Amino acid sequence: MVRRVVTSQRFYEILVPIVTWLIITTPIWLSPFFPALVAYFIIVFDVYFFYRTFKTVVLATISYMRIKQANKIDWYKRARFCASFDKINHVIIVTNYKETKRKLRITLDAIAKQRYAKNHIHIVLAMEEAEGSAAHDRANKLISEYKASIASIAATFHLLKPGEEKGKASNETWAARYISRIAVKKKWDPKNIIVTSCDADSVLDNQYLACVTYQYLTYRDAQYKFYWAPLLLYSNYWKLNFFIRIQTTISSIMRLAFLSETSNLIQISTYSMSLWLLEKVDYWDVDIIPEDWHIFLQAFVKFGSVVETKPVYLITTGDGVSGKNFVDSIRNRYEQEKRWAWGVTDIPYAIEQLIHASHISIVDRFFRILSVLQTHILWPSSFFVLTLGATIPMFLNPYFKQTALGYLLPKVAGSILTLTTSFVLIIAILDFQSKRHFLNKRETPKVPLLMLQWILFPILSPIISAFLSSLPALESHTRMLFGKKIDYKVTKKS
Repeated sequence: MVRRVVTSQRFYEILVPIVTWLIITTPIWLSPFFPALVAYFIIVFDVYFFYRTFKTVVLATISYMRIKQANKIDWYKRARFCASFDKINHVIIVTNYKETKRKLRITLDAIAKQRYAKNHIHIVLAMEEAEGSAAHDRANKLISEYKASIASIAATFHLLKPGEEKGKASNETWAARYISRIAVKKKWDPKNIIVTSCDADSVLDNQYLACVTYQYLTYRDAQYKFYWAPLLLYSNYWKLNFFIRIQTTISSIMRLAFLSETSNLIQISTYSMSLWLLEKVDYWDVDIIPEDWHIFLQAFVKFGSVVETKPVYLITTGDGVSGKNFVDSIRNRYEQEKRWAWGVTDIPYAIEQLIHASHISIVDRFFRILSVLQTHILWPSSFFVLTLGATIPMFLNPYFKQTALGYLLPKVAGSILTLTTSFVLIIAILDFQSKRHFLNKRETPKVPLLMLQWILFPILSPIISAFLSSLPALESHTRMLFGKKIDYKVTKKS
């Protein structure tokens, strides 16, 4: 049985990247024979891209308006009048490896300053034993500094075992098992413990815990849900080079849009869930690298559509990638995107698991797989089809250029993409409105650079998308095709 599952999953690991490569290369191998078919394929693809961009702008705008409203609400006041409020304990797992104390203090300060009952906030510093004495020294100093600010702070030191992958998932599982042991010792009900998976550079809104608590105590089947506030890469914005600033802005706006697409929402990076749910799915799988979508799929496979990610309309901020110099920054950003895109490995897992999940309706299984599939397929393929696709049929089949369709194809494709670019103004306004709350007074004179950034955006974004999004994603797909794993690398952040 195990061998059959492994063989079947490997089949999907080959099939998915082949589909990606077929989409990218369709204009090349089909144009000499059926150029008209290629033309219709490109036009349909361009129209779909326009639809996705329009949808992103609308959803990001809705999210921004909801965040503005949510910031006016006193979530702690609402939460503390809910039944069972006094039973809830929050445990925040802060995974870190070779992070500086300065960086961790920013994250821990945000936790200590939560507008919430401090005697119900607990922190677990999830360290790696491989780091040696430096990890122990850093943990001891931070514990000493913050032990009076919250109910408790402790550290775990993950020892990598055979079969485990280096990274957040295996480290978090080690820490979460420690939390389960503490819960048993203190006789805490796992359904009353909300665990937050927090990156080392994530700065939580000061109402985050209160808002999550209110949702947890008022939602039906709350213990089956994940809770996510969008992680926007604004913390070190002006320390990033110009190209990476544009890329992080695109990423942040897309995350704003994800927040309001609740039917397909899956959490990213920093998020919360009940300890009960973690224990029921046996924590994070320790043999994977990208853990956020994967833990959702673990829960969905086990429990079905009752599992959802609920939006938290507050902003979590994080760091964009930096480096020693321009080239090092670009290299680090490429590696980070490649690691994120390695989430494509969730697709074979999801297909294999959900095919046999007869307790979930066929419709729910189909749309969950489709949602994950379209995200990861479009990631590496969009740039190539959108920017190069319309020119290939005429180049490879000169006769086609003399036809009416051949004449119209570049014009139609160009018009659609130009119309898509017109959304830049709306995105720029959203970006500025979201970002201005995180710019300190010393950075205000730099605001005109934002205007320059958006003026150059239509020119630079295709190049940036190619080298810092599509190519690293395509490398991840190709590595999966040939069964070559990526190595987990911690990307430097200033």
